[in-house]
Amino acid sequence: MILLAYPWLLALLLLPLIARILLPAYHPQKPALWAPWYARVINLLKGNHAPNKQSAPQSRSQLTLTWAMWALLVLALTRPQFLEEPISQTLPTRDLLLIVDLSGSMEANDFTAPDGEKIDRLTAVKSVLDEFLERREGDRVGLIVFGNAPFVQVPFTQDLDACRILLEETTVRMAGPRTVFGDAIGLGITLFERSEVEDRVIIALTDGNDTGSKVPPAEAAKIAKDQDVQIHVVGVGDPTTTGEDALDEDALTTVASTTGGQYFHANDRDELESIYTELDRIDSRDIESETYRPRRDLFYWPLAAVLALSCAQVLLSSTRKEVQHG
Repeated sequence: MILLAYPWLLALLLLPLIARILLPAYHPQKPALWAPWYARVINLLKGNHAPNKQSAPQSRSQLTLTWAMWALLVLALTRPQFLEEPISQTLPTRDLLLIVDLSGSMEANDFTAPDGEKIDRLTAVKSVLDEFLERREGDRVGLIVFGNAPFVQVPFTQDLDACRILLEETTVRMAGPRTVFGDAIGLGITLFERSEVEDRVIIALTDGNDTGSKVPPAEAAKIAKDQDVQIHVVGVGDPTTTGEDALDEDALTTVASTTGGQYFHANDRDELESIYTELDRIDSRDIESETYRPRRDLFYWPLAAVLALSCAQVLLSSTRKEVQHG
């Protein structure tokens, strides 16, 4: 479908006609030279040459070409555009931040894969999160990993494929062997500072208690609540473990409840997968999208036609002069 961006400019097509009616005809004044033998020369020429019958039709042809070029120039000014097929774009309706623990205890082989094979905790987490991200259309997703310190692995993006690839590249102890869960929450809150989306959700996954955060997890959760950030926590460690690798479920539950989120505990991969299915249900939302139709400019086509007609006009004028002087 072809549209005109400025159709009102088509009124300029009448400009030459209006000028022809209202303005006086142009009669150029040429210098004259008096010659007493001029009349004899005219009489001799009339006797030897017949009138040129092609001059009138050629003049009309030239006028037609001139008007056609004017019409094409006006058409180019109206900016013709080709309306292409509609394109739908999904709008972000929620900012979702994943916080993943990469401490040393994540290499424990106590998760059971669907085929019955024992796999380490991080491998199970990555496989489940990968499937979870496939269903995140309409969300901006970010990824923070933490160990001795938290790091932004992926800032908020709608490129879910890039997020899944960078998640797959994470390894145990990549950020250090310890667990600074509170600092990871604090870093996540800073990522939300420029967010303009109302729904801000953190899904945190850890298998140990906090062993050195500058900001305790409970205090970080209060700050998150003030910033309208909701935190869901998934614990994957063994609650009976002692020492630095112990899973402090009371602290993790406090973090989730403070922000209006929920705490879950996963003992195997199937249970972990059911937790993310439940999170899908809890955080269900309508996907918003906008549709637009790109427009491709076509003004250069009438301009090219003007160039071609101008060349034809020059050629026609040259041919007429040759006929008149032939």
